[in-house]
Amino acid sequence: MSDLLVAIYPWVKTLHVIAVISWMAGLFYLPRLFVRHSESVEQGSKTDDLFQLMELKLLRVIMNPAMIVAWVCGLIMVFTPGVIDWSWGWPWVKAVAVIAMTWFHYWLSQRRKDFIAGLNRTSGKQYRLMNEVPTLLMIVIVTMVIARPF
Repeated sequence: MSDLLVAIYPWVKTLHVIAVISWMAGLFYLPRLFVRHSESVEQGSKTDDLFQLMELKLLRVIMNPAMIVAWVCGLIMVFTPGVIDWSWGWPWVKAVAVIAMTWFHYWLSQRRKDFIAGLNRTSGKQYRLMNEVPTLLMIVIVTMVIARPF
């Protein structure tokens, strides 16, 4: 099995990077949609319906599949012999940041449900602030993987 994991590693890594880019695009864009939705759209209007559809499609068609593929490929790489040395600190920091990114994805999913129920209580300003979360986590993750500072 380990020979197979080593043989497919370059392809798994390629797919992982593609999935992460797609996931990150959604994590950056969905909060921006929420900013406009919360600040400029009247609840129950046709525009409200349009925003809800756009948010649903972004989450279900792009973000959820991309997150799943990123996780599956990431776990395959973790189990590939010789790729990760868990005695270092960087893989642990990266793992925590990826879990935080997944939590953020879940948080966005819950906010979408608030819009559907007409119960959005999060302001555009709060969405703008939360939009910085994936950027900060991305900086941590990329730094850990590329620079491996510890």
